[in-house]
Amino acid sequence: MPSEQVMRKNISVDELVEGLRRRNRRLLAKALSLIESTNPADIDKSQSLLAKLTGLRGASWRIGVSGIPGVGKSSFIEVFGRYAIDQGRRVAVLTVDPSSPRSGGSVLGDRTRMQGLARNEAAFIRPSPSSGNLGGVARSTRAAMLLCEAAGYDLIIVETVGVGQSEITVASMVDMFLALMLPNAGDELQGMKRGIMEVVDTIVINKADGDQVRAANKARSQLSNTLHLFAARSEGWTPRVLTCSALEQRGIEPIWQSCCEFFSAAGREQIIDRARRSQALDWMRQDVSAELQRLIEDLPPLRAILPALEDQVRAGTMDPLVASGRVLARIRKLLHSAASSPRAADKDESDPTDTGQAVSNMTFGKSAE
Repeated sequence: MPSEQVMRKNISVDELVEGLRRRNRRLLAKALSLIESTNPADIDKSQSLLAKLTGLRGASWRIGVSGIPGVGKSSFIEVFGRYAIDQGRRVAVLTVDPSSPRSGGSVLGDRTRMQGLARNEAAFIRPSPSSGNLGGVARSTRAAMLLCEAAGYDLIIVETVGVGQSEITVASMVDMFLALMLPNAGDELQGMKRGIMEVVDTIVINKADGDQVRAANKARSQLSNTLHLFAARSEGWTPRVLTCSALEQRGIEPIWQSCCEFFSAAGREQIIDRARRSQALDWMRQDVSAELQRLIEDLPPLRAILPALEDQVRAGTMDPLVASGRVLARIRKLLHSAASSPRAADKDESDPTDTGQAVSNMTFGKSAE
């Protein structure tokens, strides 16, 4: 029976931090729901939570797994995750589907595809909502990784459907990126995006079983030759092509050994640390940009002019650049007005919150148009 503390709707930040420290999976789920919320009060609370978790984040492996629908990602992660647990790891799987806002029945969000792993106490599976855009994927998944690490999970697997730009987005937030392919990779090579080949660290040809073994070996040779045409994504690492059968649970050990070699190579710890610092800076900039865009779109003076401008652009009576120029001119005018107000002039010039306060004031209609 769940405890009263777990069932309470309003749980304090300190209780969530303590729950993560104690590796409480239910409180981890509540913490994840908190950071996914768009409620202003929850956003403030989630910021406080993330700030308190800095010292709790342990060493972990962050691995992205991608592949087209039908390649067997869930089956592979099920077997790979159980193997990792047998090696003493605690595994968190974050499934991402950029085309589905919050659907538990989405392509990737169905826990029933990994029943064995979901039942294991050393595993945690969570669909990562995107709110219909890749920016949402990035924001929620990045924060989810930090929470899972704080809860003691030292292997974070981020699964994404292999369409669109989702692979590039996920590759930018993990240490190692693994792409799954089918034995008929010769056909896949024809339509393979250059960008995917440039971000992959390891290619795994799944379903190498039955009469597909020969085709899988041929695909391995083709892909190995193709990879040589691209610069390696990770410093000091040469991308590899491996084969496996998740169905028959064969070929998993070589893949695990390849991951071990990737993370334990000489100087790898420093390389990953540098990459994560760079990723963290990118995360901050992207989050600031996304939030500024949201705040700006909420400004009453802009809400008054945007519909008409959008209608004219849609009708072809106004050039898009002309329309955006008018929007930007209005934003500059509003910022100048806010900065020139007596309230702003009284503040210390070195105060880094001036611009944020000006935007906040304008958002709630406190600044004159």
